[in-house]
Amino acid sequence: MYSLYLYFLGLSLRNTSNALEPFTDQKRSHVAIWNWIQRLGSCNIYSKRKRVSAFIIDETVIQIGRQHFWLWICIEPVHRTILGIHISNERNMFVAENFIRSLVSKYGKHTVYTDGGTWYPQACNFLHLKHRLHPSLEKSLIARVMQYFKDRTESFDDYYPCINQNRNCDLLHVYN
Repeated sequence: MYSLYLYFLGLSLRNTSNALEPFTDQKRSHVAIWNWIQRLGSCNIYSKRKRVSAFIIDETVIQIGRQHFWLWICIEPVHRTILGIHISNERNMFVAENFIRSLVSKYGKHTVYTDGGTWYPQACNFLHLKHRLHPSLEKSLIARVMQYFKDRTESFDDYYPCINQNRNCDLLHVYN
């Protein structure tokens, strides 16, 4: 357990094995420590969530079947991970608020960076969050992510079209 503690503090596998020498009667290799970490991986004792520094949120229109929907995406700027995805029929303050509220319940309160959409400041104000317009680096990052998702949903809809052509589609096939 002490070796795992040292490893999770940031030591490399080799440095962890060297740090154990005074406490053991035989030398432990870095491979043995790696095996312990792999065995521990099946036990969920630590959170796999990364720290979130801010929310970068944007929305774009996508076509699913004959209908148009709004795809809302939130990414984290430092780790560049996708924090949340939401699909809605409308684009307004209430949808933005519900999407941001789901992010806050999952990751906590953080500053929200968006483009100039008028619905974001109102939603952030209602949720008591700071709202900022995103600078050019974040703008290019969110634009690439949005284009990636638009390309994937377009090709997905070509190969797996919506079988519900009426307005009652629950979009479950798209979420899956």
